[in-house]
Amino acid sequence: MKIFLHMVNDSALRLWGLTPRERICRVLQQNTDPMLVDALEDLPEGSSVLLFRSDYLLDNRVIHALADSYGTLLRTPSGGIAAHVPAATAELAKRWLHGQVAEDELPAGLTIATPEALCPAYQEQLLKADPPFILPMTENNLREGERLLFGAAYKGITDLITKWIWPVPARWGVRACIRLGLRPNQITSLNWLLAILAGFLFWQGQFAQGLVIGWFMTYLDTVDGKLARVTVTSSKLGHLLDHILDILHPPLWYLAWGLGLASYEPLLLPGGTDLALWIIFAAYIAGRLVEGAFQLWLGSFGIFCWRKIDSYSRLITARRNPCLLLLTVGSLVGRPDLGLEAVALWTLLSSLFLVLRLAMAGYTHAVSGPLRSWLTEAGKDPGDRSLAVRWFARGNRIVTPGPE
Repeated sequence: MKIFLHMVNDSALRLWGLTPRERICRVLQQNTDPMLVDALEDLPEGSSVLLFRSDYLLDNRVIHALADSYGTLLRTPSGGIAAHVPAATAELAKRWLHGQVAEDELPAGLTIATPEALCPAYQEQLLKADPPFILPMTENNLREGERLLFGAAYKGITDLITKWIWPVPARWGVRACIRLGLRPNQITSLNWLLAILAGFLFWQGQFAQGLVIGWFMTYLDTVDGKLARVTVTSSKLGHLLDHILDILHPPLWYLAWGLGLASYEPLLLPGGTDLALWIIFAAYIAGRLVEGAFQLWLGSFGIFCWRKIDSYSRLITARRNPCLLLLTVGSLVGRPDLGLEAVALWTLLSSLFLVLRLAMAGYTHAVSGPLRSWLTEAGKDPGDRSLAVRWFARGNRIVTPGPE
């Protein structure tokens, strides 16, 4: 059945460079890609139509969910927001959106749903539990709308630098990229160049300069993903390039750092730099394999979403940013060799912890059946103010429409 799209109550206000109409169209093009119609009488017989009030900001998940929910009307406590109905019912549904038709006047067979009913809070891709939001588009709500969209683009479970240091600067960076007309893939391409340059500087023993470039690259690595999500310009190529870079460059940076230590004699490990590099590579690969094995055999979610302790461990586990922090401390105290050895030991400990957690997860799966992420239940209790919920289940409050 061909799906059409009809927008109600346009708004010229922009959030992250997009009007609500433009945002809804871009979101739907990712999967459904309906044909936009301006007049309901132009709808072919037997087709279905999505109607959206474009004077409201809708969570992308709500838009996708409604597109998959034929025969559904979306409402908040204060009124109708959107609908996915047969063409024959479109005019009646549009009047319902305007508040001109009561629910008991709607034809039988239509389902009236809330945002919470359409979308579970748990988001597997972004590793968080985050209730969907709906916000009226007004001049006074623009900052709130941008905050909600930016928060929705952020992962809940990540390292401590990405979680607590980069959010505000990344928001500034995203805003600057939009004003300059830069696209996410351009930022990702720049990240590749910066990663290579940082590695070259490490290899040359210019650790301070390399760290400046490296930290700037990690900052832009946060910016490009958020830019793609808030402007709805994600692409398979961009995702692939970003994913490959994330996997490849950390161990190569450590190798380049080790090669740049020609004038240093490591203190802690008896095998010196060579042993440190062997430990880093072996433990890094082992850790990645453990993460893949968990997701392949034990749970569709990542290992860091299984239990709260795993989410806490992701803050400091031996990934790029925590390890870059160790290298930075080593460089600041004038002992970059100790920084590399700290990375080796921390990578080893982190990977051993992951192996232990994989074994425990395997045992739990064998004894109790399929595993569930703790995030699937997070946030269901409004009174739950536990540290894990506040840190990792970053719930956005649902903002309901006010009177028209």
